[in-house]
Amino acid sequence: MLEITSTRSNPGIDPALHVWGWEIPLYLFVGGLVAGMMVLAGVAMLRTARGEDTKSFFSIQTPLLGFMLLNLGMLALLLDLAHPLYVWAIYITFQPLSPMSWGSWVLLIVYGLLLVSALIRLPESWPWLGVRVPLLQKASDFFVKSPVRMRWLGMANIAFGIAVGIYTGILLNTMVARPLWNSAVLPLLFLFSGLSAAAAAVHLATVVFPGRPAPRSLIGGALAAMTQPLGAEPPAKRTIDTVIRADIAFLVIELVLIALLLLSLATSTLSHIEAARLLFSGSYGLVFWVGVVAIGILTPIVLQALELSHRIPHTVVPAVLVLAGGFALRWVLVNAGQASEIVSAAARL
Repeated sequence: MLEITSTRSNPGIDPALHVWGWEIPLYLFVGGLVAGMMVLAGVAMLRTARGEDTKSFFSIQTPLLGFMLLNLGMLALLLDLAHPLYVWAIYITFQPLSPMSWGSWVLLIVYGLLLVSALIRLPESWPWLGVRVPLLQKASDFFVKSPVRMRWLGMANIAFGIAVGIYTGILLNTMVARPLWNSAVLPLLFLFSGLSAAAAAVHLATVVFPGRPAPRSLIGGALAAMTQPLGAEPPAKRTIDTVIRADIAFLVIELVLIALLLLSLATSTLSHIEAARLLFSGSYGLVFWVGVVAIGILTPIVLQALELSHRIPHTVVPAVLVLAGGFALRWVLVNAGQASEIVSAAARL
């Protein structure tokens, strides 16, 4: 008889692996949210480049808000690192086969792209800064008065927004030792979840943040600049219906992708089937079905459909529920994924 004695007692490993805490779900949620904002902003830029009247469609552009949110996500990621002072080391090399390396460099480009995008209408949306830095008006005109440059900036926002949205899922998908994450559906699920959260955030921002005329103060102008319109005047309030319709479409696609994720797990290997069970029972199952599916997806779809049909007044409740559901989705998948493991057929005998 072989007897093994272990003195290991690590709550981060026993009885299941839980290396990642709240920081990673927050980072993935914020990353997806910013990615969705970039896609929506890019679409608005393309419509502006075509000469469409910005008052006829919802053209709110959120580079500064996205920049601030991305900083929040990166702070959460920094707090998760064991040696945060050495984070710069990842940028002294590029590993083409490492998703982490790709993501780090893409995020660096996104930072620059958000700052460049913020130049659009910045002097008008933040008068305090525009008066003190006259060069900002020239930088704004460089893009606004050139449909070609505006088009290229819009396409860059869409391309890198999609890249960041998909990357948040690829980061987990490539870890084959965690069966719950090992699904090709995960990157698309995170992308469309980010798009629905972005549409909800834009809806919420129109209510929370001040509109034009922009405050001429330092703080008030900065808040107004976070939701600056692309045109000289903000779009009509009724154009928010366009964002609501888009959010409903994103939520429906997200629901379909969740079904495909569960189906792919349930029809795969024994390890994947056992991983799927984590989403059907226990605390993970409760948060998944109630917090994500019922409260974060189905309820906002119903409420927003009723709002569009004018059966109930417009409120920010669906937007808040979508954002809460988006974070809950990352929380469940990150934590349940860490609890999933490779199961051999012999272990079931």
